[in-house]
Amino acid sequence: MDTIGCQPLFSVLIANFNNGRYLLEAIESVCSQSYRNWEIVIVDDASTDNSKELYQELGKDERIHVYCNESNKGCAYTKHQCVLHANGDYCGYLDPDDVILPKAIEVTMKALLDNPNAVLTFSRHYVCDEQLNVCKESRKLELRGNETYFEHHDYQAEVFAGFRKDAYFLSGGLDVSNKAGVDADLYFRLEEQGDLVVLDEFTYKYRRQSRAITSNVDKMMYWNLIIRHNTCLRRGLPVDQFAFKDFKDYINMKVNLRASQNEQALSSKAYKLGKLILKPLTLFKR
Repeated sequence: MDTIGCQPLFSVLIANFNNGRYLLEAIESVCSQSYRNWEIVIVDDASTDNSKELYQELGKDERIHVYCNESNKGCAYTKHQCVLHANGDYCGYLDPDDVILPKAIEVTMKALLDNPNAVLTFSRHYVCDEQLNVCKESRKLELRGNETYFEHHDYQAEVFAGFRKDAYFLSGGLDVSNKAGVDADLYFRLEEQGDLVVLDEFTYKYRRQSRAITSNVDKMMYWNLIIRHNTCLRRGLPVDQFAFKDFKDYINMKVNLRASQNEQALSSKAYKLGKLILKPLTLFKR
């Protein structure tokens, strides 16, 4: 790459809420980038952990800018604030409990600069355990013909997505009233402003924490359906056709999830031990 002075500024956006135990790893992954002209914009959503103690030290680096919401506002609001505070013309979100790989910004910037009509890039990521050991690889998104990301109906995660800041504002930006599905809302809005470039390169390590996320399936379903419904309205697409398919897909996903949970429970040591303990009682009832 060229010298820092010739490189456009890339803003790494971090919306943080109570992820102080991982935050320094995320920051270090940015500091290790092959692309050197970057800044980090952190917006804290009223964290109650040790995050604010870390900000005092991080703020000594002139490339790291920290802002704090006065009260807890939620993910969409906080991510929107990140863009408002960004100085770069190019941006990408990094979750505070994840890390980006050393060439993440370099390959993202190359894709955006080499494609004048591009406003958004997707790449691939590794799904990791809490120690960031790789468990599996994400798929590469494959769009067919002139198919849009919205029409593809692919509900898998896209994590380190680079985008042009001017396209963000032209799109209207994130709807801060959304309580979930925030990233999908952003991607749908951005692809309405220009081209999407999909990279077959790994740029990100996604930390799959031990806390269960399946309890939020109903919430995710609700907000994703609202976001897809609103996207149909913006694009003049048939709401009934798209919304009905989305609803069926989510229902099938939930049914499969429950089946997987039941199978996991039946094969657990706790279940087998409980069955063994109760066996005499079942024989007595007979």
